[in-house]
Amino acid sequence: MAHDVTLITGDGTGPELAEAARLCVDATGVAINWDVQEAGVDVMARTGTPLPDSVLDSVRRTKCALKAPITTPVGGGFRSINVHLRQELGLYACIRPCKQYPGVRSYFSQLGIDIVIVRENTEDLYAGVEFEAGKPATGELIEFINKISTDKKIKTKFEETGVSIKPISRSGTERIVRCAFDYARKHGRKKVTAVHKANIMKYSDGLYLQTATKVAAEYPDIQFEERIVDNMCMQLVQKPELYDVIVLPNLYGDIISDLGAGLVGGLGVAPGENVGPGGAVFEATHGSAPKYKGLNKVNPTALILSGMLMLRHLGEIDAAARLEKAVGDVIAEGKFVTYDLKADRNDPTAVGTREMAQAICDKLKA
Repeated sequence: MAHDVTLITGDGTGPELAEAARLCVDATGVAINWDVQEAGVDVMARTGTPLPDSVLDSVRRTKCALKAPITTPVGGGFRSINVHLRQELGLYACIRPCKQYPGVRSYFSQLGIDIVIVRENTEDLYAGVEFEAGKPATGELIEFINKISTDKKIKTKFEETGVSIKPISRSGTERIVRCAFDYARKHGRKKVTAVHKANIMKYSDGLYLQTATKVAAEYPDIQFEERIVDNMCMQLVQKPELYDVIVLPNLYGDIISDLGAGLVGGLGVAPGENVGPGGAVFEATHGSAPKYKGLNKVNPTALILSGMLMLRHLGEIDAAARLEKAVGDVIAEGKFVTYDLKADRNDPTAVGTREMAQAICDKLKA
């Protein structure tokens, strides 16, 4: 039976990566009906929106998408398409494996790191409840906060102060922590670590920690512990081998997942999946790298491994395992890999995006 999958080609280097990932997924022999959709700055220039309704309609129909990177403007422009997709489709959990593959350069290569980061996707500061400095509504909000608060006041004037709201709910925390424990059980993991800053933010992160501890009691077969986020960063650099599944609120999850990617060799080998009642969207952790657009240069591993996670999600377990092995074999051999996977980044034998994808396909066929 063929699977219906939306392929969002993205912008910057996204289309090149989407082509490489599609090639490798198809090489597994799994039948996929690809519905190709465009999103990002390129399509915005033509349609006036970076996220046409057709993209959301397609994912709602297929319940499964492989998404290439999309540019998010810094400090202005349109809001993150990635965040909008997650919120519109109810993709409340972002799961990012950080796994070492032999041949990928890392200071921690000898440790065999294999950590899974489970990040809440819809709440926290990334909910996007923000008030711009100088706006009347911002002044009203600051005035209201100062009026109802006895000791915690915003002392700067609204003309120079931007405000972001950090919502953390029991229900949102319960489902993300339960997702982490269910993932641990399904994949034979032994421990879940909840990360927070409850020592300072007692009513948001404090609620998160209380709720996580309560949910953990329902899983006596899985070890549970908690860590303050700044200490967690230090722990991951000092002794990452001690950690297994890590569950975090949205902002900390975004930061820690990049740290985890750094531990295993960088964003180029870091896949991800976003899941929820509205389906699943699989994507690389890294961005669109627009300066490399059209150069056939960037590492396709992260999106190809995201395709591997997608195959697992679709129940194609054998195909997923074969694809992961093919990726691992090509990287370990070090011959047909992009420049960032070479011992010397200036190595003239480095290949391009398409050539590395083709080498992975050749491994699958062999």
